[in-house]
Amino acid sequence: MTAPVTHRTADEIGRTTQGPRPLPPLGEQRAAADPLTLDTVLPNGLRVLAVHRPAVPMVELRLRIPFAGEEATHSARAELLSTTVLTGTRRRGRVQVDTDLARVGGELDAVVDPERLSIGGSALVEGMDVLFDVLADVLTGATYPDDEVRRERERLVERIAVARSQPRVIAREALQRHRYGDHPFTREMPGAEEVARVTAEEVRELHARAVLPRGSVLVLVGDIDPQRAVDSVAAALHGWTADRSAVELPPLPEVPGGDLLLVHRPGAVQSQIRLSAPYVPRTDPAYPALQLANLVFGGYFSSRLVENIREDKGYTYSAQSYPEFTPGGATVLVDADTASEATAPAVLETRYEIARMTVVPPTESEVDSARRYAVGGLLTSTASQAGLASMLAALAGLGLGPEWLREHPGRLQRVTVDEVAEAALRFFTPDRWTGVLVGDADRLARPLGALGGVRLP
Repeated sequence: MTAPVTHRTADEIGRTTQGPRPLPPLGEQRAAADPLTLDTVLPNGLRVLAVHRPAVPMVELRLRIPFAGEEATHSARAELLSTTVLTGTRRRGRVQVDTDLARVGGELDAVVDPERLSIGGSALVEGMDVLFDVLADVLTGATYPDDEVRRERERLVERIAVARSQPRVIAREALQRHRYGDHPFTREMPGAEEVARVTAEEVRELHARAVLPRGSVLVLVGDIDPQRAVDSVAAALHGWTADRSAVELPPLPEVPGGDLLLVHRPGAVQSQIRLSAPYVPRTDPAYPALQLANLVFGGYFSSRLVENIREDKGYTYSAQSYPEFTPGGATVLVDADTASEATAPAVLETRYEIARMTVVPPTESEVDSARRYAVGGLLTSTASQAGLASMLAALAGLGLGPEWLREHPGRLQRVTVDEVAEAALRFFTPDRWTGVLVGDADRLARPLGALGGVRLP
């Protein structure tokens, strides 16, 4: 007679009669074998980084062009440029651009932020020359047809109006103004009325003035011969030239600690908690230890902050702490949304966990778990051609190359528990933090006023 099958839960599988099953030790992190890589600067000033990654017969492309602007109208013009740059050239209409890319299994798209205009895409390796030819055509001959600009302008106006009503957008813009005042970095989304006034001629003028090769970075990753790929790019982009460099965003002011700012959102039933403090760039010797300290604090699901305000107290569905790398530096952000009645208690517990990082140092077990997560996450995120290309493009924007990526798992492994504790003591002191709270001030002012450290409207 066959015995009945007993199904065990994940918790039961993970435990023995002696307690939880121990995790195997983290293996030694050896430097990865150097992929075939070519890092060079073309005569027009464009840096090209080509990496051989033969996973699938594709090539991934990431172009980052510094695209800062001081003018109040720059954000609106740049946003409209990014949505219409692929809508036609002197040689190709919009349909022909799409058709030529589709013929080689390719695609291109463009996005913009206060720092960069980014053009990304992919194609079959055998269609690499076509991909480069379309890219060159766009960079040197985009025409921004009047009807395309008008259509995208109308769509953007509607989209921005909707976005500006979203709590997370309101919170992000309030945090940016609170941290950086009127610095151009805060203009992540233009006003709908500003976009409505942009003309096609103004977009064409911005392209001619600001879409420049010198200072830009092109990353290519795929089943490619790096030298052959660079030669092909050089031939395709030989006509993309300028006698000046693309415009970098000026350095940001350091974020000082101080009171939180309550931003009134009438009738809101939820609140957005956004805290921020100075961090360090990836090149800082303290970065590996601080990365692990931040993970212990709130950087992943098993962190102290998540365990407290999500798992234990149920104040939020999600909470996270993560770094944001900015021109010349970095900050760390804490992000949580709560019901109005839970806002003050959630702020109290978040402050408690920040302070606890300094007086109750991370344990060996906490550091070991964070280390596993950091190494595993880095390796997983760069396992694909697309993931590696995006990571290398982000690093290149910070002046770093593939060697940083290869060596970082080893740096994380060498970090000691004492070094993580020192980083926590140095960077998590409560007086380094500031931020904003977005919610209904009529409901929040009294409990937050009693809590203290909050500037009321």
